This record gives sequence, structure tokens and C-alpha cells, in this order.
Amino acid sequence: MERFDVRRGMIKQIVEEGGLSVLAGKYFEDIRSGDDTSFIGSHGIMTLISGKFEGNALIIDVTNVAPDFDDPEAMKSAMDARRRWTTFLDDATGYNSKQRGDKAKEWAKKATKAKSAVSSARHFMSMSDSLSPEKIEEAEGLISEIEAAIESNENTKAAGRAEKLKKLFN
Repeated sequence: MERFDVRRGMIKQIVEEGGLSVLAGKYFEDIRSGDDTSFIGSHGIMTLISGKFEGNALIIDVTNVAPDFDDPEAMKSAMDARRRWTTFLDDATGYNSKQRGDKAKEWAKKATKAKSAVSSARHFMSMSDSLSPEKIEEAEGLISEIEAAIESNENTKAAGRAEKLKKLFN
């Protein structure tokens, strides 16, 4: 399963133009619509493609099979499938491949910063003997929120709570 950030306004635009399944139908075969924001289909070496908008992201699950590397036609078909895949992602997210990579790095960095803030706060609380019970309780509440946000793939929310946690001890 992969997650791709979607440019602001793209989801609304795609839904207005018929939905994600209509967009996917331009690139892949055998598309079945879940609703305006999801689809299931296949194309060539991609035996199963399922996608949906979730929040401000496109969540995609793809099952690929390896092509026959000795068959030039199979290789040509595989390259076509790959081109279609990339173009679909460009149109569905509003970002090109470099921008998608940058967004993915940014997304992962937020989670890492949030986890680091939790680790630092726990270490600080274990070392300090002058923290009030209220401050420890507030910190534990923020830590719980951060962990829940990370678990539910809400890295931006987790990073925001991590900033609050850092300020609590400064």
C-alpha cells in the first residue's frame, strides 16, 4: 500500500469530472467503481490496482506480476503499463514524480520528528525529579495523542502535537 499527497483542490476537481474511477478508466482496463473517490481495476502486469482518496491523500494498493523478460512484446507492454501508471499518478495527485517523492520524504520526516519528540520527552521526564504531576500528566496526554496520530497515519497532526510537547518542557 502506498500513500501519495494530493494537491489542494485536486480531489474536488476529480470528483466533479466523474470521480477517481473515471480518471483511472482513462489509463487502465477493467475498472470497477466503488464511489466517486475509489476504484478497483487492472492493466497488463498490474493484476490488481485499488485506489481511494483518504483525507488529502491517494491510497493505492497494486499487485504486479513480472513480465516475460525474453519476450520483446511483453516488455513493451510492461513499459506501457509503467508509463500509464506514472501518468495516472501525475493526474490523480497533481504532482509530478519528483514532487511526489519530495512530499513522501516530508511526510516521513514529520513522523520521525514526532517520534523523536516523544522519546526526548520520556527521557527528560525519567531524568527530572522536579516536574509537577500536572506537567507529567499533560505530557503523557500529548504523547498519547501523538502516538494515536502516528498510528492513524496523521503525521501532520502528530508533528503539531510534538511541537506542543517540546514547548511544554522549554
